[in-house]
Amino acid sequence: MTDHLQRTRLAGLALAAALAGCTTVSNVGPSTSAVERAAGQRGPDAALIQVVTVDDAVARQLLAQRKQRLFSEALGAPSAQTGTTIGPGDAIEVNIWEAPPATLFASGVAPDPRGATAGSRVVTLPEQVIDRDGFIYVPFAGKIAAAGHSFADLEQEIARRLKGKANQPEVLVRRTRNLSATVTVVGEVGNSVKLPLTPGGERLLDALAAAGGVRQPVNKMTVQITRGSNFYSMPLQTVIRDPRQNVVLQAGDVVTAIAQSLSFTALGSTLRNDEVSFEAQGITLAQALARAGGLNDNRSDAHGVFIFRFEPQGALDWPNQPAAATPEGLVPVIYSIDLRNPNSFFVMQSFAINDKDVLYVSNAPAVELQKFLNLIVTVAYPILTGIQLTK
Repeated sequence: MTDHLQRTRLAGLALAAALAGCTTVSNVGPSTSAVERAAGQRGPDAALIQVVTVDDAVARQLLAQRKQRLFSEALGAPSAQTGTTIGPGDAIEVNIWEAPPATLFASGVAPDPRGATAGSRVVTLPEQVIDRDGFIYVPFAGKIAAAGHSFADLEQEIARRLKGKANQPEVLVRRTRNLSATVTVVGEVGNSVKLPLTPGGERLLDALAAAGGVRQPVNKMTVQITRGSNFYSMPLQTVIRDPRQNVVLQAGDVVTAIAQSLSFTALGSTLRNDEVSFEAQGITLAQALARAGGLNDNRSDAHGVFIFRFEPQGALDWPNQPAAATPEGLVPVIYSIDLRNPNSFFVMQSFAINDKDVLYVSNAPAVELQKFLNLIVTVAYPILTGIQLTK
C-alpha cells in the first residue's frame, strides 16, 4: 500500500510538472474577451485603440463618408462649346468670298456654301497658327483675337472688318489642326494619347478606346478625371454599367486609368486564412466573409468577428476620447460584430471593406476548454498507464 501511494504521488508530481511546462494553450490569436479588453490601450504610435460595435447607424455613417460623387453629378452638363472653340496652337484656314464685281480679293470662282451671290470669287488665305496670345492676321482686316471664340464668332468678326473694303464679303473658317481642344489619356492604357475633341463631343469611354483600352481587367480599374484643380474617381465597372457616368469630356481634361490592387487579410477561425483580392468597386463584410470561406463551425466564435483598420480621426464619434491618432492622423480601430444577432446579417451588407483591412474571427471559449482537456489527457494517459503496469 505504501509503494502504491508513493507511485501515485510521483505520478501526480510528474503530471504537475508536465502541465507546468504547458503554460498556454495553442491558439489562432486573441480571444473575444482579449480583443474587447484592448479598448483604450495604447496601439501604434501610442494612439488609443478604439473598439466599436457595428450596428446599422455605424455602418451607414461610414458608408456615407466613403460614397463617391458620381461623374454625372460632379462634372455637370457638358459645355455647349466643347470642341467648337479655337485656342492657341490651332491651325486654321480662312476662306473669303466676294460678290461680283470683286474689288478687294480677286481669285478663282468657287461656290459659297453660305449661299452668296452666284459667280462670287473666293480667296483661301494660307494656313496660319493661332499665336500664344490668341491672335491671327487677316489682310485688310488686321490682327484679330481668335482664341476662346467659336468659329461662327470669328467668321462674323472678319466679315465685319472687311465690310466696306470687300464687296459683300462672306467668310468661312476651318480648323486644319486641333492642338487646343484636347483630352490627355494616361495610366494603365494601351497607349497614352492626346485626343483632339470634335464638335460631336467625345465621351469618357471614347477616350479610353482611343488610347487602346485598359491593360488590366475592368473590375480592377479605377478611372480618374482631372478638370482644372479638381479630380474625381470612379470604378470603371460603374462607368460601363451606368451610361450616365460616361460623361462628355471637355478641353483640358486629363483621364487617368488606375489599376488598383485591393485586398483584405482573413485570419483566425475562417475556412480560408489568406490575403483575398477584391474589385475596385468594393465589397461588403458579408461578401468578405463568404470569400474567406465563412466561419469554421468546429471552432469559431460567432460573437467574435472583428475588422482591424486605421480610420481618419473624424470618421466617427469614438468611444474613448480624446481619440489619440498616429502622426498621419489615423486612429487604430477594431470593429466588432456579433453574428449571433440576426440583425447583423443585414448590417454586414452595408458595412464596406477597405483595402488592407484585417478580418479576424476568434475561437469559441469551448474550443479552448476542449484543447486544455485534450492536453491533460495527452500528458496524463502515459503516466497513469505506467502506474497500472507497475502494480
